[in-house]
Amino acid sequence: MGRGNEAAPPGVNINVPHSARIYDYWLGGKDNFAVDRAVGEAMIQAIPGMRYMAGENRKFVHRVARDLVGLGIRQFLDVGTGIPTSPNLHEVAQRLAPESRVVYVDNDPIVLVHARALMISSEQGRSEYISADLRDTESILDDKDLRDTFDFDEPIGLTLIAILMLLADADDPWARVAELRDAMPSGSYLAITHPTADFAPDEVDQAVSAATDASMTLVARDRAAVQRFFGDWQMLEPGLVPVSTWRPAGPVEKPEAAYYWAGVARKP
Repeated sequence: MGRGNEAAPPGVNINVPHSARIYDYWLGGKDNFAVDRAVGEAMIQAIPGMRYMAGENRKFVHRVARDLVGLGIRQFLDVGTGIPTSPNLHEVAQRLAPESRVVYVDNDPIVLVHARALMISSEQGRSEYISADLRDTESILDDKDLRDTFDFDEPIGLTLIAILMLLADADDPWARVAELRDAMPSGSYLAITHPTADFAPDEVDQAVSAATDASMTLVARDRAAVQRFFGDWQMLEPGLVPVSTWRPAGPVEKPEAAYYWAGVARKP
């Protein structure tokens, strides 16, 4: 898929770029189309390290999953899942705690096709996918599969990885995240990564322009704007930091080479 005759599943418009498919292209996947590759390449021209940054986001997800399982979390809500890239969040969590339950959320039909085929849960746990949009948090929180999968008397790990950049300020993403935070039980955790122009403003501005020229919304936010997403939740060490430096496995040679802020916070 995404090569040759550019065949697409029902509901997928191959003439309009989509963030999940562009991200797939950066990660070396094949589930993307010419329009996605064109935008992806334009953004790489602006930011040569774009593929590295996509990889650093994936590594952050893996570290967060391991750490939260270690803290007792057995339920994960991943909003803005994107096209599955192994190991997925549920694979990391269930490898450590087979009873872990994960609900993935995305609004791209191509993600649904792959989610059904690839997101196979352990026998003890559960892995579900729901089609919903972050702009409509009720559609996420009221979903029957989500309610059937989660026990809302127990804490949940909520992950918003490289997704909030797709909401313009006019969509009030801070309110959308607050609605999700408010629905989470006490002891839940929130993990976020978000692109920023704080480290390389000219490069990021060019990448944003490339996305805008393709009629995509892409918003880079500064550290203060990203911090707002966590509300009054308690930040885990080391706080809101460049994504590569959030509890890395080893020394990080260039801490600001990936232009993303990243952090995890706990609900009191």
